[in-house]
Amino acid sequence: MRPFPLRRKLAVLPFALLPLGAAAGCGSENATTECSVNACTVTFDRGVEASASILGVKAELVKVEGQMVTLKIAGQTVTVPAGEGEQAEGFDVSVQSVTQDNVVVKISNGGGGG
Repeated sequence: MRPFPLRRKLAVLPFALLPLGAAAGCGSENATTECSVNACTVTFDRGVEASASILGVKAELVKVEGQMVTLKIAGQTVTVPAGEGEQAEGFDVSVQSVTQDNVVVKISNGGGGG
């Protein structure tokens, strides 16, 4: 038996799982996040400053007027109607729902096919 290759594989395992941990390790303030490798769904609380660090960028809820949601994604401001999508800094941004209490937004890496 040669235990050395097994040790080498075990040593590599944490590095192989690192991207999954990075995707799941989203940070937020007055928001909740649910992330996969290429996309995050962010539920922003309304009436407070709400932001989330996702996919390597900061996403902020700027304002909501009716069904029009203004967000700042990686420093770029974009206004998206509920049920529709826009592009911001190479990300696809779509507003899933707007309620009295929160706004649900899906943000995914751009690149066509969205």
